[in-house]
Amino acid sequence: MDTVVKESEIRIKVGLNAEKIPVQILWAAPDNPGHEQFQPVKALLLALFDGEHQDTLKMDLWTKELQVVEMDRLMFQTLRSLADTYYKATQNKELASDMQRFVQYFGEKTEIIPKEQ
Repeated sequence: MDTVVKESEIRIKVGLNAEKIPVQILWAAPDNPGHEQFQPVKALLLALFDGEHQDTLKMDLWTKELQVVEMDRLMFQTLRSLADTYYKATQNKELASDMQRFVQYFGEKTEIIPKEQ
């Protein structure tokens, strides 16, 4: 097993209104140049895999200011990234390609990308 030689921290602050709805999301990563200080974002998607229980723990938050077209773009970019990550981790080209086809479909349906002819 690898020995930890350095620790890094990602910090997230969520500001809630009286109804406990996110109105501000800030993040900072001291090891990420340009993001050492807190930066505002409109949404975050966080997934953590619990190896012991073989389950995914997740948290999806967005502020009231996030527009539907922005959520479409967030989902498109996240799905595209997930397909890439899946391929890098598994080398399963067939399934990764299937995922990318759905990403293409999603992008066209949301008009993020032009429809293929």
